[in-house]
Amino acid sequence: MNEQLQAVIHDHSLLLDVIAVCTGLSIFLLIVSIHQLNKLVTEEDRTYMDPLPSGLKLIWPLIQIISFFFCSMLPYEMMERVEKRLQHTGVSYLLTAEQFMALRIISTLAGFIFGIILIVSLKQDQPIWVLFTAIVGYILPTIWLNDTRKRRELGVIRAMPVYLDFITMAVEAGLNLQGALAQAMEKAPPGPLRNEFGIVLRDLRSGLPRAEALRRMAHRLDIKEVTSFVSTVVQAEKMGSSMAAVLKIQAEQRRNERFQRAEKLAMEAPIKLVGPLIIFIFPVTFIVLGFPIAMKFMADGML
Repeated sequence: MNEQLQAVIHDHSLLLDVIAVCTGLSIFLLIVSIHQLNKLVTEEDRTYMDPLPSGLKLIWPLIQIISFFFCSMLPYEMMERVEKRLQHTGVSYLLTAEQFMALRIISTLAGFIFGIILIVSLKQDQPIWVLFTAIVGYILPTIWLNDTRKRRELGVIRAMPVYLDFITMAVEAGLNLQGALAQAMEKAPPGPLRNEFGIVLRDLRSGLPRAEALRRMAHRLDIKEVTSFVSTVVQAEKMGSSMAAVLKIQAEQRRNERFQRAEKLAMEAPIKLVGPLIIFIFPVTFIVLGFPIAMKFMADGML
């Protein structure tokens, strides 16, 4: 009996060793394959792109391979829609449409593998978890885009009055709009609006008309306040109005809108607190108050 048990243990240990060796060999071959395929990918020029976050740096060779060999064959209409969405969120400075689709594929595969590991660890034969984790992996890049879009909009709206003040002072000092934008970029705080004004200046230096460069910025951002500012500036330029007066009015209007938005958020705070109060605080309060009463009834034999 002991010999049979030892033989079973030996076979089990041998099987684990074989699995470990095969797993290590598979990982090694995967790394070598990724390295060899990465050599075939055309080197990307990221001179005018944002630096990669640490999380993307780890999987960037894999993203490059998938985008080069697979995502480049996707329909043009799909890539155009993805590119427009990336431009509206500001992620187009970080990765292209093909690279974003590659990131979505990797995220879906990671969710699929995580689902398999989950059902194997829990020893439950429920494939629905694999489908669920794969769907979550597919949706995660979209959630990241939406969150980036909201943070970018908030950053633009907060910084706009400051930039308009700097531009107004520069125009009143005698500079034209292009020189005022350059001065504002030097003095104002960094952020998404600074990047957009930098693109406007680059378009102006390349010979693009001022109105068209500003309209492009409004289209990229797709924010009501920016669109209103661009429309007012373009209209004032056509009508020959005083640019300094127009910019001063716009700065004051944007500042008032920011103050009104802050007041609105402050007034909404008590309403938003009702949900957490009902779900979390009220039940605990009732338990704390009701426990001594219930114990008193139990001691008196009434419960």
